[in-house]
Amino acid sequence: MSFEIKADKSLSKEEKYILLIPQLSSLIEDEKNFVANLANLTSALKYSFDDFLWVGFYLRDDKKKDEIVLGPFQGRVACTRMAIGKGVCGKSAQRKETIIVEDVDKFPGHIVCDSLSRSEIVIPVIKNGEAVAVLDIDSDKPDNFDLTDKKYLEEIIKNITHIF
Repeated sequence: MSFEIKADKSLSKEEKYILLIPQLSSLIEDEKNFVANLANLTSALKYSFDDFLWVGFYLRDDKKKDEIVLGPFQGRVACTRMAIGKGVCGKSAQRKETIIVEDVDKFPGHIVCDSLSRSEIVIPVIKNGEAVAVLDIDSDKPDNFDLTDKKYLEEIIKNITHIF
């Protein structure tokens, strides 16, 4: 099956999200494979926004419950494992809340996976009260993420929680 995400570069950030959300739902609705769905979601997000340097999921490890492990992503090579509570991703999983980092160099305990990253947003995937994963998005621009990103990325995660 061929599928093309439509994202007009002239649209505002909010307009892009509004256009993208139903396309993401259509993209995964008929596919039952978890990895395929996460891979396509990361690709669709990465290539819909010019200023997304890296987009990926970290998944709660089945054997080491105190760690998250790299899942499907789009971007340069990434850190493979992080402890829950460590770095932006680990803190988001621990707190079960979205974290926006305007300047990664000013975030206490930030884990450098890509030296090009300047700002970051991490959205936890909560299922049955537990953080089962996080969606991590980095930008090479400082202060790139805002409440618009938070609102729509949380909506995207809410719409896909059933696949976890």
